Amino acid sequence: MATSQVTDELWSLIYPLLPPDVLKPTGGRPRVPDRAALEGILYVLKTGIGWEHLPHELGYGSGMTCWRRLRDWHAAGVFTRLHQVLLDRMAQADQLDWTRACVDSTSVPAARGGPQTGPNPTDRGRAGSKRHVIVDGRGTPLAMLISPANRHDSMVFEPLLDAVPPVHNGRRGHPRTRPDRLHADKAYDIPRCRRACHHRRIKVRIARRGRESSERLGRHRWVVERTLAWFSRFRRLRVRYEVRADIHLAFTQLACCLMTFKQHQRFC
Repeated sequence: MATSQVTDELWSLIYPLLPPDVLKPTGGRPRVPDRAALEGILYVLKTGIGWEHLPHELGYGSGMTCWRRLRDWHAAGVFTRLHQVLLDRMAQADQLDWTRACVDSTSVPAARGGPQTGPNPTDRGRAGSKRHVIVDGRGTPLAMLISPANRHDSMVFEPLLDAVPPVHNGRRGHPRTRPDRLHADKAYDIPRCRRACHHRRIKVRIARRGRESSERLGRHRWVVERTLAWFSRFRRLRVRYEVRADIHLAFTQLACCLMTFKQHQRFC
């Protein structure tokens, strides 16, 4: 097998979240170990190689086996719960910056179309998807959603705020779900977005169209732009190759988990 991409620490967090193996009464070939399948999934995510080209000699199992495992784990909510576990751990170490958060989005072309794609107005109407993310003051992703490329950022603003999971810091009191202050660019300069923040008791700092310099307000928003750039390190996410929206979302959620895990290693 090639050099492991799944460290013992990462595996210790993922393994308890995996659904139990289901043995077939009719027998058959031995099941590819979950850790090996996860290695294969990460190999595809990071290199961008097609499932059918996953080298058998690496010991990850076939591309179809890894694809099915990714599908099943996403359906079981594994990556959602893993992200929750990582955020809880960072909160318990006081390494989540709730004093401010930032939202933004980026578009990626969709090579084969599919659900959650639409004509991208910034790419000559070619099919694409948007990736929306909210991060804390250090750039740790708190929540992520996907949408068609022609969906305006403001339409996903409230669902994105509500997608932040309840984060437990291990002490008494209610779990944290809201930052103290939120920064956003001019795409969110709509009364509905401001009302959404006021309703959730979040102080809002949204750049106003034609009135404020993006450079000055970008002093705080650079962290979300950096996080969006981190997604490009995963070659499978530079272009959406998956027709199925759930598989594309699974890859994106897994990338979020890996970024949060790296932040956890860095600060905790």
